[in-house]
Amino acid sequence: MGNGPAVEVARGAAAAIPIVFVIGGDPVGRLVTSLSRPGGNLTGVTFFGNRLGAKRVEMLHELIPGTSVIATLTDSTFPEAVAELREVEEASRSIGQKIVPMNASNEREIDAAFASIAHAGAGALVVMGGPFFASKSQMLVELSARYAIPAIYDLRVAVGGLISYSASFTDAYRQGGVYAGRILKGAKPSELPVLQPTTFELAINRKTARILCINVPQSLIARADELIE
Repeated sequence: MGNGPAVEVARGAAAAIPIVFVIGGDPVGRLVTSLSRPGGNLTGVTFFGNRLGAKRVEMLHELIPGTSVIATLTDSTFPEAVAELREVEEASRSIGQKIVPMNASNEREIDAAFASIAHAGAGALVVMGGPFFASKSQMLVELSARYAIPAIYDLRVAVGGLISYSASFTDAYRQGGVYAGRILKGAKPSELPVLQPTTFELAINRKTARILCINVPQSLIARADELIE
């Protein structure tokens, strides 16, 4: 199962039932004792999505090098997104960028955040991860287009989105399925180390880039796993 808070609820309701999770954040301390020795009845796969925030900032800077102010959009009710924000802020400071942080946990707040981002003069946006933003991906893309704000996402870009970078969901859920199969054959979750991502995916929408008058550098094109025309 996915989503750290949901896994915690399931663990509390079924302490003796093996649980295989696929989550974005760091499970150590919250769900398992350590990555190598989970302990208890849980194991699985982590995307460590919050640790990719700095990489997304680097890619956005490479895509739009002249931008000195970037905005962040965070669902502050999602712990992993808050952790990612700290990494994004640190990475931005290291390259001299000013951060304009915005929070949203419902549609009304998303609308208000984009209006504030535009008013602040931000030249780009980092959208943090989380189940709420995943469910509103098309809305986020449409608002980015309306305000002409280049944005990078943690999930594969929805229709019209500019760029995304994340661990491979396909690979992570495949690994989770393998673990479920091993447990059904008698393996104990406590003996199966938590797996970390080995495959990452970069997707770039060149049509959206042209609409925003962005010249995608060849260095990013060469690294892209998917180029959307």
